[in-house]
Amino acid sequence: MTPPAADEIALSADPHFRGNEQLMNPEQLVVLAASSCQLLSFLAVAARAGIDVLAYEDDASGAMDEAGTPIRIGTIELFPTVRVATGTDPDEVLALVEQAHHECYIANSLNSVVTVTATIHLE
Repeated sequence: MTPPAADEIALSADPHFRGNEQLMNPEQLVVLAASSCQLLSFLAVAARAGIDVLAYEDDASGAMDEAGTPIRIGTIELFPTVRVATGTDPDEVLALVEQAHHECYIANSLNSVVTVTATIHLE
């Protein structure tokens, strides 16, 4: 693996642990990694399928499993909204979202349950 593009990333603990809410925390970075991997995996499978993706936004979240020992991120939920060209089969796009989920190496590397619930819009 190569180092990150920036020499430094300002991070903090979660505000629940007296961290600075203005800075990213490691838990957010894990969710961000899962979300961005899903995005990139989807764009790859969509390109191979010839799907014209106009926009992609994700409203991702993660939840800590505080009852378990050790405490960990128990679930990550991804809610992408995908905008595709009119005439595209929405069921095909949903199938590609699922394929991308199975190909996402971040989701495959985590012990957390990662779910993807996509919304498709034709434009």
